[in-house]
Amino acid sequence: MKLWKLVASFAQIARPQAERAEAAGWHGIGVTDSQNLAGDAWIALAAMAAATDRLELGTTVTNPVTRHPAVTASAAQSLVALAGDRVCVGIGRGDSALAHLGRAPASVALLERYVRAVRSYLAGEEVAFDALGFSEATAPDVATLGMADTPDASRLVFRRPDAPRVPVEVASTGPRVISAAARSADRIVFALGAAPERLEWGMETARAARRAAGLDPETIEYAAYVNLVAHPNVAAARAMVAGGLTTFARFGVMHGKVNGPVDEKQRKVMERLHSAYDMQKHTRNDSDQAATLTPEFIDHYSIVGPADHCVGRLKALEDIGIHKVIVIGPSAGSDREQVAIAEKTVRDGVLAAFAA
Repeated sequence: MKLWKLVASFAQIARPQAERAEAAGWHGIGVTDSQNLAGDAWIALAAMAAATDRLELGTTVTNPVTRHPAVTASAAQSLVALAGDRVCVGIGRGDSALAHLGRAPASVALLERYVRAVRSYLAGEEVAFDALGFSEATAPDVATLGMADTPDASRLVFRRPDAPRVPVEVASTGPRVISAAARSADRIVFALGAAPERLEWGMETARAARRAAGLDPETIEYAAYVNLVAHPNVAAARAMVAGGLTTFARFGVMHGKVNGPVDEKQRKVMERLHSAYDMQKHTRNDSDQAATLTPEFIDHYSIVGPADHCVGRLKALEDIGIHKVIVIGPSAGSDREQVAIAEKTVRDGVLAAFAA
């Protein structure tokens, strides 16, 4: 199982950040794409590619609204020129990137069309103009210019035929998005927490969708976002994980209805989280939403505690068929000395257990 690290996209620290991650033994880094909260994702990824030899790189995640599919595919294919087969594209409906534009997440139908378009571009295929209808639709038809000739379809002209294939993965929580991802993506990344029964529910939902679409249910990969803080003091680990955990647990109750199997206590926590969530304190430990999480919920939904405990929980996910875990570590606002201990514990006690 591969372990990736999730980071915010800041070009000025991207290079040393990637160098440290590669030296520590992380398999990859995923960068956020939230234009109002951090810098440009693809610029950060380019800096990381230039600074590393082994580290895999990708967006976690971009969305169908702020970037046209041709633009996303072009950026990914450009990164391939620097990083070769180390590139992947992570896509989701959009959360903070759209909230800071006054918008809710994109529809599931738009997401699925977007994923299909991005994959077509990355495969070197033409995309019919009729299959687009994204942000380009706000401009007039090119025919109004009266030129002698214009393209009759859209494709990445600069893509080399021998370029490595770039996999596309979709962040998924609810059954509709999981099903759309199962039909259209290379990999599903579940935002369902770290409990195996919730991830198994997501995997069976995906398999059912693939069977219904006439696709082989065994030919798609599964990954998961997991909030994880390895620390010898469990209470300290819980305190550091809380802010980021609110963001990912909220995805399971985004529209007020809890997705996936939960008991009654967990349901109540998620419903309180939904009502209390303040996007102005997104991912922060000092937010009102962080206070809604109970120790029991944190222990179940995330992975916190000593290194051997974290390794055991991760191995349980590997055993059910999770091929990749994107780790969300200590949250914004955490005590720096405790964060340093957590980073050392992950490096020395967790990453080594999953070394290639």
